[in-house]
Amino acid sequence: MELRVTDRTEDELSIEIAGEDHTFMNVLKGALLENDDVSAATYDVNPEQSGGQTEPILTIKTEGDVDPIDALEASAADVREKAVSFRDAFEAAA
Repeated sequence: MELRVTDRTEDELSIEIAGEDHTFMNVLKGALLENDDVSAATYDVNPEQSGGQTEPILTIKTEGDVDPIDALEASAADVREKAVSFRDAFEAAA
């Protein structure tokens, strides 16, 4: 997975996540929106119509003094934890 920051301010981050599609982006966006410090999280996949963009761009806006990168890191860890928990439950059920 390749990441490239496209825009960054104190409370907002836009990052291109190469090689991902709606499946991963929806999960990550959902985890971000569960974070109390995140006021908005969205992504855009708009090839052709936006001048040839083919990779999703995730945009995160935080509240207070929370760095959007810290919010992204915490949410990504939450996604990983949920995936591991699901895998363990699935293997136990099999």
